[in-house]
Amino acid sequence: MGFNCGIVGLPNVGKSTLFNALTQSAAADAQNYPFCTIEPNTGRVVVPDGTLLNLAQVAGAERIIPTQLEIVDIAGLVKGASSGEGLGNKFLSNILETDAIIHVVRCFENDDIVHVNGKIDPLSDIETIETELMLADIESLDNQIKKLEKKVHGQDKNAAKLLADATSIKSQLEKSVPARDQDVDATPFNLLTKKPVIYVCNVEEAAASTGNKYSDLVREKYSNKAPVLIISSKIEMEIAQIVDVEERKMFLNELGLNESGLDQVIHTGYDTLGLQTFYTVGPKEAHAWTITKGMTAPQAAGKIHSDFERGFIRAEIISPSDYLQYGGEVAVKEAGKMRLVGKEYVMQDGDICHFLFNV
Repeated sequence: MGFNCGIVGLPNVGKSTLFNALTQSAAADAQNYPFCTIEPNTGRVVVPDGTLLNLAQVAGAERIIPTQLEIVDIAGLVKGASSGEGLGNKFLSNILETDAIIHVVRCFENDDIVHVNGKIDPLSDIETIETELMLADIESLDNQIKKLEKKVHGQDKNAAKLLADATSIKSQLEKSVPARDQDVDATPFNLLTKKPVIYVCNVEEAAASTGNKYSDLVREKYSNKAPVLIISSKIEMEIAQIVDVEERKMFLNELGLNESGLDQVIHTGYDTLGLQTFYTVGPKEAHAWTITKGMTAPQAAGKIHSDFERGFIRAEIISPSDYLQYGGEVAVKEAGKMRLVGKEYVMQDGDICHFLFNV
């Protein structure tokens, strides 16, 4: 699987509508009242990959296995959620299980859809959600600090460093600085505000290609800290109903859009999380695999099976351009374009791999 992300936001900002559109599913009950998402809805979508399709065609692969994006629609949070208000802490804990947060912000006016705070104010909405996440992190750190203090008294040397870091992070959180923006590494503490965030400004259909005064406010304040996407959930619902690829492209062009909201989320998610793709290709199947940038060949092999990493000997690497140009693995080898690499090789985006191992 590629990565998973949790969609968060205040009630009635269009989270469930966007979830339905992105996953092409009606699983989320997108109704006009707070807390319509009682349990987190989960959907998986195929990551569009033209390279994989082309490689599969050349190889005559019987099966094509693309990588996937998992999206979780998390219930609308409200002020006081960290103390159990609304649907409370349960849904904050759901966020901990995701790789990244998609924070949907209402940037449209519609008298028929009630705003939980009675007015359209995207900056205030973002602050409300971020505050609740930080308060939940502070509570989590309070508990972790107590445990670490006991370990320090027991002469645990590692605990002393962790205690100092936890105390520093908590102090900054109390000053409204999320963990992701702090200098101290918060990774060991599994904090909500450590998660990378992607802001999605949900705008009216007419503003899908340009944004509006509300999305401009979000861009001005947050674009230097995190990606800010402009998406119309209504348009995404329409796109989800168009099956034909060419017809979908024409629809997007007519609206002045280069890509769908789903494509924006996927590309931004990969960039934000530092991910890339490698392939295994043969007559039986063409398979796309997602790894973190900087991974070595043995680590990538381990994504397929732990035995591959443990018994790694070497890897045969072919670039996708060479594979397509020469018409397959045999011709690439004959042209001397296949490379043999060892344990220190750092994987490149798009590598086609055959791992040799012995267990």
